[in-house]
Amino acid sequence: MRKNIATVFITLFYVVISMNSFGQYFDGIGNNMSNLHRLSKAQTRSISAENFTGEKGKGGMATEGTHQSAARDLGQGWKVSPAIKIKSDSMFVLADVEGQGAIQHIWMTPTGNWRNLILRIYWDNEKEPSVEVPLGDFFCSGWGKSRQISSLAVCVNPKNGFNSYWIMPFRKGYKVTVENLSHQDVMLFYQIDYALGEVEKDAAYFHAQFRRSNPHPYKEDFVMVDEIKGHGHYVGTYMSWGTNNSGWWGEGEIKFFIDGDEEFPTICGTGTEDYFCGAYCFVDEEGENYQDYTTPYAGFYALTPDKLWNSQMRFGMYRWHVTDPIRFEKDLKITMQALGWRKDGRYLPLQAEDISSVVFWYQTEPHVNFPELPGKDDLTVY
Repeated sequence: MRKNIATVFITLFYVVISMNSFGQYFDGIGNNMSNLHRLSKAQTRSISAENFTGEKGKGGMATEGTHQSAARDLGQGWKVSPAIKIKSDSMFVLADVEGQGAIQHIWMTPTGNWRNLILRIYWDNEKEPSVEVPLGDFFCSGWGKSRQISSLAVCVNPKNGFNSYWIMPFRKGYKVTVENLSHQDVMLFYQIDYALGEVEKDAAYFHAQFRRSNPHPYKEDFVMVDEIKGHGHYVGTYMSWGTNNSGWWGEGEIKFFIDGDEEFPTICGTGTEDYFCGAYCFVDEEGENYQDYTTPYAGFYALTPDKLWNSQMRFGMYRWHVTDPIRFEKDLKITMQALGWRKDGRYLPLQAEDISSVVFWYQTEPHVNFPELPGKDDLTVY
C-alpha cells in the first residue's frame, strides 16, 4: 500500500515538472502549471463541426449536419452537427484561421483506415505543409489499433480518443486539412482549441514528418529524417515497428547528425529500447512477455501475438524530448539501425522489417519541403 501511494506521488511530481517544462517556450499564450494563475489578454477560440470558423458566439448554430436526424425533435442548438463526413478521395479543410496565436490542443476520433487519412498543417499562408502525417501515426497509433497512452504531448483515451497537446504558434494564421485517400467515406469528430494573442519573437514553428520503409533493406539504416535545415530543436519521436525476424529486434542505435556531422554523429544511442527509455528488451519481471508502459516522456506497447521473440509482431514506441530538446543551428539528420540479436551472441542485421516513424521538431521558417508521401497502397497497414 505504501509503495503504491509513493508511486502515485512520484508520478504526480514528474507530471507537474513536465507541465512546467512543456510550456516554457510560449508563456505568452501557452499556460503551464507555473503560470496558470496569471491573467492574460489572449482570446480563447475553438473550431469543431459545431463552429467551423471558431468565431466568437457562433457555436452550436447548425440546422443541418451529421446528426440532424437524431436532433429532429429538438432542433437548432441540440447537437445537430458534432462531426463531419469526409468523402472518399477528397480533402476537407478543418480550420482556416487568420491572426496571431497558438494551437494548444487538438482532439480527434476518426473512422476508417487511419493510414489513409493524411493530416496536414500549414503556418502563415505557406504553400507546403509543416505537418504531413497519417492521422493515426500523429497520435502514436500507427497500426490502426489504438492503445491507451498517457503522455505529456499525446494522450490516447478509450475508445480512439486522440489528443495532442503540442503548442503550435502562428503569426499570420494557420490551416488544417485532412485528406481521405481511401475509397470509402469516413466520419471525423474533431476539436481544435487555440488562443489568439501575441507570440514571442523567439517562438519557433511546429513541424512533424512521416517516413516508412517496408520492407526495409538489409544492412541499411532507417532514415527518420534527413532534410531538416534551419535553426531549431528536436522534440519527439514515434515509431511503428513490425518485425519479420524471430528473436530480439531492438539492438539498433539511433544517431543524431547535428550541424554538419558527416560519417559520425554527435549523439549516438545504445539501443532501440534504451532510446525509448526502456531496458532489457522491454520484458516483464517473469521474462515471458513484453511489458507495455506509458509515461509522460516515453512509452512502448506490443500488439498480439504477445509472446516473446515471435516473428510478425508489431510495436509502437514514443519518446518526447521535452526536458532535453536536441538543438541545432543549421541542420539535423536522424537514423535508426535495424539490428537484432543472434542466439550465438552476435548482432543480427534485420531483413524486411516494416518501420515507420513520425519526427516532431520546432524550427524557424522556411523549412525544406518534405519528400513525397508514399501512395495509398504503400501507406496502408494490412
